Amino acid sequence: MRTGPLKIFKDIGELLTLRRANEAGGRKVEEVDLSIVKDAVLVCEAGRVAWVGPSAMFTQAIQQQWAGIEAAEFISLGGRDVVPGFIECHTHLVFAGSRAQEFEWRIRGQSYQEIAAKGGGILSTVKSTRSAPTEELRSTAQRRAEKFLHQGVTTLEVKSGYGLDLETELRCLKVAKSLKGPRIITTYLGPHSRSPDVPDFDNYMKMVCEDVLPRLSGLADRVDIYVEQGFFSVAQAKTYLSAARRLGFQLTAHVEQLSDFGGGLAALPFKPQSLDHLVFASDELIDALAQSETTAVLLPASDLYLRMQYPRARRMIDSGVRVAISTDFNPGTSPTQDLSLVGCLSRLEMRMTLPEVIGAFTIGAAHALGLQAEVGSLTVGKCADFCAVEGSWRDLFYSVGDHPIQAVYKMAEPIELSYSSSTP
Repeated sequence: MRTGPLKIFKDIGELLTLRRANEAGGRKVEEVDLSIVKDAVLVCEAGRVAWVGPSAMFTQAIQQQWAGIEAAEFISLGGRDVVPGFIECHTHLVFAGSRAQEFEWRIRGQSYQEIAAKGGGILSTVKSTRSAPTEELRSTAQRRAEKFLHQGVTTLEVKSGYGLDLETELRCLKVAKSLKGPRIITTYLGPHSRSPDVPDFDNYMKMVCEDVLPRLSGLADRVDIYVEQGFFSVAQAKTYLSAARRLGFQLTAHVEQLSDFGGGLAALPFKPQSLDHLVFASDELIDALAQSETTAVLLPASDLYLRMQYPRARRMIDSGVRVAISTDFNPGTSPTQDLSLVGCLSRLEMRMTLPEVIGAFTIGAAHALGLQAEVGSLTVGKCADFCAVEGSWRDLFYSVGDHPIQAVYKMAEPIELSYSSSTP
């Protein structure tokens, strides 16, 4: 029996379903795992994938499965290739102000820690974000969300972390929840930096665990913490992750970005959905990740902006670690929303193949957000989120600044953009 509107997308050149990559849990993705269907038809029912296959098999399959096919809506994709919708699994989208001056300071040789020590860094954005009206935060964040949409991002993770107080953190999470267009996953990142109001890290952590976490129900899907020298300690991370797990939150953590600080091995027993950055991940941590269900989220644009080494993606992938990539869009260490840049850096600097990059931006990123049953591949039952590519899919992540997405569909519906795609 029909459960919803039937849409049939035809005239597809090559359709990357990622069926085998999905079955393999997003690990060690090769071209064969993209499960490419040539001259394909994609049948969507009630916004989900109902059937996919070559056009030569379409008539027989439809006659066997659906009555009343004459009422279906047929959409031609003009011979274009189709890929699953991209997933941005690590962004700091809601903030006010600019940190362009810090870019110049870094060029002149100042370190991330030195800039933070003199009042720059995260605390500079905290000051601007606290003073910004809610509607300004919302309208700016909406334009940024739609810039991602233009690039085929149909699922978007958004962190708080630029309030460092209860009021602003909750306000930023509410703004994130209100965004239109992509599917939004919200992450509370109150333990992002030293709070100007409660500068003692232990006291701040006590406040977060006792006063803030219990108030996040319905606003935050997950919680995050920045574990690094000069920020939150391994012991504080354990306290926080334990408290969040007791309250039923999914977990993630920024770890091993600036040093091999031990945050990853400390967080892994809490079964986080992802561990992010991992620039200085040890062999021990990589091997432990390979045996876990936790996804490694790599953020090469921030490594570029900080002029530092890149994560050992090749070692991770070859060891069996599931890898995702993301922009880490934020005002200080990765002020870019360009998926083409991230994909090219992943290929050039982390030696990832094109199938690995596509897998990392789709099924790998879906696992990083716990959404692998819903998105990340175009397999039966999943959300019909996909992009039509102008030209060949093999041209993706080849030319920085050129991301040839011609059309974007979420739940089989073409996206409608109400804001300019330019970043303010």
